[in-house]
Amino acid sequence: MKTALLLGATGLVGQHLLQRLLDDPHYDTVVTLTRRPLTTAHPKLRSIVFDFEHPDPEVVRADDLYCALGTTRRKAGSKAAQYRVDVEYPLTLGHIAHTNGVRQYLLVSSVGANARSPSFYLRMKGELEQQLAALGFETFISARPSLLLGKRAEFRMGERIGIALERLFRPLIPPRYRGIHADQVAAALITLAHANLRGKHFVESEQLKRGNV
Repeated sequence: MKTALLLGATGLVGQHLLQRLLDDPHYDTVVTLTRRPLTTAHPKLRSIVFDFEHPDPEVVRADDLYCALGTTRRKAGSKAAQYRVDVEYPLTLGHIAHTNGVRQYLLVSSVGANARSPSFYLRMKGELEQQLAALGFETFISARPSLLLGKRAEFRMGERIGIALERLFRPLIPPRYRGIHADQVAAALITLAHANLRGKHFVESEQLKRGNV
């Protein structure tokens, strides 16, 4: 039996990860680190209100760390604030987790992630992938989903437009860039966590739909 540590449990993919981790018989404990208390209650769940600005290393302990942290520039208020949530927090927790003996780091990234991308968002995701991969985890897996489908708690106009266009032109869109449901991403990431992989793996959206690398 293992312990899973989840960052970003309140987001679109994070909510599905949380439910699937709680249902997964491989884990007897699921620890969440969130800025606000969760409303979910479960015998396996240990929900911790966490200060990401001043992280407590003692609670960053598990076998597998799942990271679905992320925000938008509009919600964060600036590029710098978004970078802090999307890159600095996951990386800081990654350093602590590696020091504490966490074996696997499983990241929700993005299709097109590239540290040299002209897109600020894709450059952030690429930089985070590079830096986490260099930490030396026994296993590092980065899932790169395309447009995420599913019901969000918050309204995102750009995402709604993207989903509408994706539905209209789906037959013309290459498989890698077609929309993928958030629950498919969560399910695939957990399947990969149990696959006894070693080293660094970057899993594209079409592979996530198949649940393998």
